Amino acid sequence: MEYNYEIILFKNKRKKKSVKKFITHKRALEYYNKLIEKSKNVLFEVQYENGFKSEFEIGILERNSKQDTLMIRDNYGRNLKVELDDDTFKIIKIDNYFIEEEFWDYTHKKKIDTHVFIKNYLMDDGLKLISKLNNKVIVQNDEKVNLFTFKTDDDSSRFMDTLYEHFKEIKKFDCMIVKDTSTAQRKYLYDILMKEGFTRTYLFRQITTHQVKK
Repeated sequence: MEYNYEIILFKNKRKKKSVKKFITHKRALEYYNKLIEKSKNVLFEVQYENGFKSEFEIGILERNSKQDTLMIRDNYGRNLKVELDDDTFKIIKIDNYFIEEEFWDYTHKKKIDTHVFIKNYLMDDGLKLISKLNNKVIVQNDEKVNLFTFKTDDDSSRFMDTLYEHFKEIKKFDCMIVKDTSTAQRKYLYDILMKEGFTRTYLFRQITTHQVKK
């Protein structure tokens, strides 16, 4: 069936993928607006893919549109024309788009996002201690110890900042965030995690490696 509208995800000013196609403008716009609302609720967004800085936009393309093609503005304020696969389509609407970053949850051996992290690990009673160790984040609640690993040391640091700002905004005061650990605190964390089965070599690494505990 022929379609008149297509929603496209752009990465670094280039087409990344087709999201969905529609016959009517109304349906396309409704779906587009839902994506924008979802984007606004992202807590910890993707900033790097495959080691490269990545920025995303979402746009609506219209077949045989009579309006001028919208231009994508680069980081220097320059307007760029996007080359499309089909020159019968034009971009009629485009916005910045944020994608929720995922990180590795060792307890369940799968990737999760920040919303799941908060729901699964920070909603129990009691004070939760959240610490950073290289590209890892550790959550301690009484005797429970859970570890999460991120793409890079910078990502784990950014995640801690995200949590701090989010908890301040929602007035959540049962979590203690320790981003800058002392030598003694780091030694304590290494000892705790090694007792949980992680090797010192692995804990020292600062890039993502989804190694399982021995």
